[in-house]
Amino acid sequence: MGPTASGKTDLAIALRQYLPVDIISVDSALVYRGMDIGSAKPNAAEQAAAPHRLLDIRDPAQPYSAADFCADAEREIAAIHTAGKIPLLVGGTMLYFKALLEGLAQMPEANADVRAHIEAEAAEHGWPYIHQLLAEVDPQTAAEIHPNHSQRLSRALEVYRVSGVTMAQLRAQQTQNQPQPFADRFNVCQLAIAPRDRAILHERIAQRFHNMLATGFIDEVKLLHSRHDLHDALPAIRAVGYRQAWDYLNGALSYEEMIERGIIATRQLAKRQFTWLRGWSTSANSDLQWVYTENEQGISLTKEEIVLCALNFIGARAI
Repeated sequence: MGPTASGKTDLAIALRQYLPVDIISVDSALVYRGMDIGSAKPNAAEQAAAPHRLLDIRDPAQPYSAADFCADAEREIAAIHTAGKIPLLVGGTMLYFKALLEGLAQMPEANADVRAHIEAEAAEHGWPYIHQLLAEVDPQTAAEIHPNHSQRLSRALEVYRVSGVTMAQLRAQQTQNQPQPFADRFNVCQLAIAPRDRAILHERIAQRFHNMLATGFIDEVKLLHSRHDLHDALPAIRAVGYRQAWDYLNGALSYEEMIERGIIATRQLAKRQFTWLRGWSTSANSDLQWVYTENEQGISLTKEEIVLCALNFIGARAI
């Protein structure tokens, strides 16, 4: 696990040199075809060195849910075990990790009309207003969602308006019917890679965004933008970076504004990921170990030192 731009892919590829692992991507943007540059999808050389499962399995017009991920991940885990290897799950979509590790309650199917009404309310009043509406009916779920996390807020309020039952109540009702917990079926080692200093991550985020632009990110989004079946309400297009580039192509943002907002949105994503990881590391279901990319004096560790740290945690967990 880890925040965006923390070095997850590099560490995963390096671990393949020491352990018989196959990689499963845990990323809500990497599932989409044609979204390579802006999602920081592993390039051809990286995938040749370390093939990733669950990449390019959806068209951007097709939403992909946490439930879809759990089903796909369970299938891939079983296949990797059958081959006598170790599944290595790598990514930054924390909801997917949580759903896989803790189980996922069955929710009402999406309702386009209700969602459109929520989107209209958000357009008029802002997403913090939607967060307030959710807090009035489902304070437990609202407390778990950032006031600007539009996709999760929309879904949580939609669930209540469609069913009359809150997402928290549905989860509680279905807890007793969940299958055997993931952590009880497997020996799970949880690692989170990150820099100790948040400023270092911010520098990486800004540099990576500029590198994406230099390698054709806008042209990539133009191809998506030219499709008549894609729009900015789809989860794929609302992904960080793509949303801002889409607004730029629509004329809503200047090129400079797009860059600024794209970097800010990516930093906000990293902050939410850090918040989740910090909370997860103190939960009863977690055995999370932190792999830092610098030592306590702030000196960057070598790739070999980072890998050794991860291997030490994995070895200790396996005993």
